[in-house]
Amino acid sequence: MYTSIRDDILASAGYDSLSAGLKDLNVQGIELFVAHDDTVTSLEAHADAVRLNLGDPQHRSVLQAQLAAVGAHVAALCMGNNFNAEHHDEQVQWAVRTVHSAQSLGIPAIRIDAIMSHERTLPLETRQQIAATAIREILDLTDDTEVELGIENHGLQGNDPEFLRGLLELVDSPRLGLTLDSGNFYWRGWPLSRVYEIFEEFAPYVKHTHIKNIGYPVELREIQREIGYEYGKYACPIPAGDIDHANYVKQLRAVGYKRDLCIEDESLGRYTPSERQDILRKTVQYLDSLIGVE
Repeated sequence: MYTSIRDDILASAGYDSLSAGLKDLNVQGIELFVAHDDTVTSLEAHADAVRLNLGDPQHRSVLQAQLAAVGAHVAALCMGNNFNAEHHDEQVQWAVRTVHSAQSLGIPAIRIDAIMSHERTLPLETRQQIAATAIREILDLTDDTEVELGIENHGLQGNDPEFLRGLLELVDSPRLGLTLDSGNFYWRGWPLSRVYEIFEEFAPYVKHTHIKNIGYPVELREIQREIGYEYGKYACPIPAGDIDHANYVKQLRAVGYKRDLCIEDESLGRYTPSERQDILRKTVQYLDSLIGVE
């Protein structure tokens, strides 16, 4: 295992560029968000105006050169798809293009989104079938690649173990698993002990991770809370929250997971840029220490 970080988190920390952030933190892995036009942010500037198109071989070469200059690699690509969007085929083709780009760049996994239109009103089985149909199409159209898809436990249905369990069974492919976000089940309102049980159940399916934390008052940790309960107030730096990431890493190691722990600290907005960078440095040290523990 190794430590990585999301591009958005580096950008929010106030670095002049993604490259500068990777150098300062001494992190070798980065997750890049892929827009609908197939572009990602250049490592040399985090402004949206500076974009590289993954479908363009020249742009891919530029990205590879930028990565080599800082001794880094792309741990995963990130998609904000919607499998129940009005234009279904566009969502599928966008994902297919992203998979082929990932294969060209040697990127092993793509984070896909569980959030979809009408997820609060459609029956569970219908939602599972919608997602499974789209994912099967993507996998079938990219069966010449080794790139894996990790659906994140994100939003309402993504943090429902029953939804995830049924989806994995319906698709039934070794190329589909989870981007297991360590904070999102807790955000969903599950008691802390239940969060660890969910980690254990889904650890064998993990293709990629997001790492965040929440620090609730003691009296709230083991009760069922409303979804997202005061998240802006209680989201906190990863080493400081309730979730024991040593436990999380132990569960991943037990099933042979060897990819990244990807920093997604959503508490940074409460701090100054210099404080954010200091928090990230301490977080990298913390995760590196967990990874080094046998």
